[in-house]
Amino acid sequence: MDFRIADTFTGSLAKLTGEEQKAVKTTAFDLQVNPANPGMQLHRVDQARDPNFWSVRVSRDVRLIVHRTEASRNGYPSEEIPA
Repeated sequence: MDFRIADTFTGSLAKLTGEEQKAVKTTAFDLQVNPANPGMQLHRVDQARDPNFWSVRVSRDVRLIVHRTEASRNGYPSEEIPA
């Protein structure tokens, strides 16, 4: 699986509190290690031009936006990614 971080990630991360930064980094790492982790709360981004954009819950107030292609789904059909 290819894992790329957007140019804006570091700047956006710097705007968060220390606790939020830690949670984002942990979630991003967990996503790299096991993208099919059943504990990840993934939801498709509604009305996105590209249907491969997903929101990953980091905390009650913070989300990561990820672009998942068929190759990165680890064997899950497109509509069966665990939430």
